[in-house]
Amino acid sequence: MDPVDRRNLTITGRHRAVTGPHVTIENDVLVIVTQAFGPRGDNLVGISDVEFDGHPAVTIGIRALDKEDLVHLSPIHGDGRKTKPFDIPAGTRCELFCPVSRQPLDFVSEVEDGSGARYYAIYLTPQLSRGSMVMVSDLWGHYHSRIIDDFELISAWASRH
Repeated sequence: MDPVDRRNLTITGRHRAVTGPHVTIENDVLVIVTQAFGPRGDNLVGISDVEFDGHPAVTIGIRALDKEDLVHLSPIHGDGRKTKPFDIPAGTRCELFCPVSRQPLDFVSEVEDGSGARYYAIYLTPQLSRGSMVMVSDLWGHYHSRIIDDFELISAWASRH
């Protein structure tokens, strides 16, 4: 079974111009995050042995429901697979943080869908530029994310389950 939610994933075409080591393209339709950084520049890819289809996971920390743990996210954009460290009901707001520095991920903006979700930054380069980042939602089960590179949207995923 294909884990990528292709119905709700948009690849803008801008991905063909990406030349950096932070994103790779497979079969012209899969955008894969190959490096990611927290708010102080700490590496978030491959810090555990968790992989998705042979690609190292992007790991972030979450706090929710008076609990804290690590979540390993698939680096394949549009793939909702992730580890679930404890029972988290859909719609629960999570505090997202860097598992290395323990600093909160940087707030980017509100998600404009009426859900109350907010986007937080996972940077794609060590320069921590808002021009190259993955924007992730802070609501559990709210599948909205964006990949920005060179200040342009290259991939967007928006689905409510």
